[in-house]
Amino acid sequence: MNADKSLPPPPEPLAAPAVDAHTHLDACGCVDAADVTAAMDRAAAVGVSAAVTVADDLAAARWVVRAASWDERVFAAVALHPTRTASFGDAERAEIEALAGAPRVVAVGETGLDYYWDYSPPAAQREAFAWHIALAKRLRKPLMIHDREAHEDVLSILESEGAPDDVVLHCFSGDAAMARRCADAGYLMSFAGVVTFRNTRDLREAAEIVPAELILTETDAPFLTPHPHRGRRNEPYNLPWTVRDLAGLRGVDEAEMAETVAANAARLFRFAEHPATAAQPLRWP
Repeated sequence: MNADKSLPPPPEPLAAPAVDAHTHLDACGCVDAADVTAAMDRAAAVGVSAAVTVADDLAAARWVVRAASWDERVFAAVALHPTRTASFGDAERAEIEALAGAPRVVAVGETGLDYYWDYSPPAAQREAFAWHIALAKRLRKPLMIHDREAHEDVLSILESEGAPDDVVLHCFSGDAAMARRCADAGYLMSFAGVVTFRNTRDLREAAEIVPAELILTETDAPFLTPHPHRGRRNEPYNLPWTVRDLAGLRGVDEAEMAETVAANAARLFRFAEHPATAAQPLRWP
């Protein structure tokens, strides 16, 4: 794996626009409106027409809400990451709920379970996950899930709490059997650069069978830069590598793959219902 942490050169532009369904523009180094616009200009130059920038703590939640007002191509998701839930009291919950209700916040996320790291006790994570599920239902917004080494508990809690109408598993990491279970439940699955790694056979097999109406693409930038630049810093402009790889896995052409994920993102996040930040609103199919 490449140890170079610089940004890779941009890929060739996509044959049709796609959407980055999950990124972290603040962690990519964006601070202000000029930074966000520059990052989205780099993405637009290769056919990435919009991005959802996602919070993982309260500071990030405040920031993503502001960032979504700086550029019409940027939307936000707000929640407390499962690894940040060791202390999650009434004040934090009230602020998350207020921020998640902002007009250009299109999802409650990322929430869920992470059994890889031990920053938050599993019981605290499960309690916070259930609270975020209820919040998504109250706000009638999609639920964006972080699931790391916690497949069974994630699915069990969704079932026991009652899943919102719209659920997306970000950076899907399951195998084909897991993908079938999610598809049967109507959950969307978002694939990050990991699916392009040649040693992720089970994940690549899962990506082949996800129904077209349930598939999304993401960068999770600045993490998980796709092949052939694995190990380098990531940004939304690297999404085309993942879109192209998925197209090859699924036996469709690049334009069809891009159009599919863009349409699914627009439908899931209801882009057309959210006010634009500029005089000329985005127009979605």
